[in-house]
Amino acid sequence: MKTTAPLALLLLGLVWLGMPAPAAAQATEGAPPPYEADLMRLSEILGALHYIRPLCGAAEATRWRDEMGALLEAESPSDARRGRLVAAFNRGYESYAQVYRSCTPSAELASQRYLETGAKLSRDIAARYGSN
Repeated sequence: MKTTAPLALLLLGLVWLGMPAPAAAQATEGAPPPYEADLMRLSEILGALHYIRPLCGAAEATRWRDEMGALLEAESPSDARRGRLVAAFNRGYESYAQVYRSCTPSAELASQRYLETGAKLSRDIAARYGSN
């Protein structure tokens, strides 16, 4: 089952539509937002999807990198925080680039699980930290 459209909507919509304004203030004060660990994980997942989805035939050459760009734009992180988010994305990408050279059943399964996990993280972040 292919579920990229719902994940994209969640990534670009649910996470950032409800983000409270204080998140940017916290970042400038040096304290990461309370959802930082989840956002790092989401960045890693986007990196993995950027590698594995096209490998398995999805017509998504830049989709997941574009999603990461939207995340960075929405968060407006400091340079240091931006570097950590980008490093997480690259770690996700590289972890699969080192293992998979062709699409296998294992790669397909990983892709599906990352789509599901990314959607869940997005929903959870929006529900827990979004404004009312």
